[in-house]
Amino acid sequence: MNFDSADAITIAAAVREGKVSAVEVTKAALAQIAARDHQLNCFTAVTAKTALTDAARIDREIAQGNNPGTLAGVPFAVKNLFDIAGLTTLAGSKINAENPAATQDATAVMKLKQAGAVLVGALNMDEYAYGFVTENFHYGTTHNPHDLQRVAGGSSGGSAAAVAAGLVPLTLGSDTNGSIRVPAALCGVFGFKPTYGRLSRAGVALLSSSFDHIGPFARSVQDIATVFDLLQGEDDRDPICTKRPPGLVLSQLKQDISGIRIAIAADYFTKGAESEALAAVQKVADAIKVTEYVTIPEAHRARAAAFVITASEGANLHFEKLRSRPQDFDPATRDRFLAGALIPSNWYLQAQRFRKWYRDRVREVLQNVDVILAPTTPISAPLIGEQTMILDGEEILVRPHLGLFTQPLSFIGLPVLSVPIQRQNALPLGVQLIAAPYNEALILRVAAVLEAKGVVSAPVIFNALN
Repeated sequence: MNFDSADAITIAAAVREGKVSAVEVTKAALAQIAARDHQLNCFTAVTAKTALTDAARIDREIAQGNNPGTLAGVPFAVKNLFDIAGLTTLAGSKINAENPAATQDATAVMKLKQAGAVLVGALNMDEYAYGFVTENFHYGTTHNPHDLQRVAGGSSGGSAAAVAAGLVPLTLGSDTNGSIRVPAALCGVFGFKPTYGRLSRAGVALLSSSFDHIGPFARSVQDIATVFDLLQGEDDRDPICTKRPPGLVLSQLKQDISGIRIAIAADYFTKGAESEALAAVQKVADAIKVTEYVTIPEAHRARAAAFVITASEGANLHFEKLRSRPQDFDPATRDRFLAGALIPSNWYLQAQRFRKWYRDRVREVLQNVDVILAPTTPISAPLIGEQTMILDGEEILVRPHLGLFTQPLSFIGLPVLSVPIQRQNALPLGVQLIAAPYNEALILRVAAVLEAKGVVSAPVIFNALN
């Protein structure tokens, strides 16, 4: 079996059936990381010793006739803001490196381990998850496997690039304003942000508590659905984690989608993007015969309000360190936090009031449509260090505009899956599938159809790595 291109479910089935051992799979993943990550800079830590110990335990379970779990022997890694017992949670920062090691795993890490998955390391990110590029001042830039001169996106750049390059089939990331969906699109993999509060954030370093989500990256819809199902469930350690019963989706993937009302996001989501990004949306729409359009009102204001709330909450969280150790921040992060610290309180309150109004308006839209299609990013991956770009004849900043189409959706916690559009002799792009809260199953059913038609896919990228 070619472990670096197989999806998680295929690997787990092979391990459970005795076709390959969990130790062999883990050694293969560690070998890939050792051989190729020096070009990519995805990993900030590799947990080889504990990974091999866990893999050996899974093999013993199988030898004894026990069920080792749904993800038996599947290597995975997590963004370095998830607590990993025995490691210091960096969250991309120099300051956090002085903290003691975590004493227990984050809830999401623990659940994947309980399902038999093998943790092989922690992944690079923008400092404190505040960015869209993973050009980290302290730990270096994560490179896009499609073109090593280009960014992987952020803030979960290491998580997306590791999956795209075949280092591991599964990773976890976090999404505040697009930090799962942006790198998923730029690296050409699936990236899922479920409904706000659907998955526990316990043991995860936060940026903006009222926005932050966690979610998986993978190379197949089935893997995304499997991980989502495993991670659901209430958690007293996270006060915003829903007490709503899990809504399992894996068993629904093959259901017909003819009754699902699907439309294309118009107006705001058709402006300020390169034609290729809009063409990717049209490709998806054509494949499932979508011709209707829908307007999400005041999306531009939602994005502006998201900026205000994120900057204010992030600055508040790190305020003491901004005062005492400003020189130890990534300069780009520090400047955004300092700006956030200067935001008048009435701006923050006004943004929150608008948030409620906007949530109600979008809820009205979603009474008439089940799934909405929109671009994930306005462009494909920019060059590392690129500061500005030209869109609609206007020169604008690259970093903030990568979240142009993701921020208005995080703003009210909607579930969104970015599906990868591969293009011959061109960089990948992503298309967002958006639904009302707790309607993850509808999104994943549509994605499964698109995957079966070959419209969306996430092949492992080897071209740039040799």
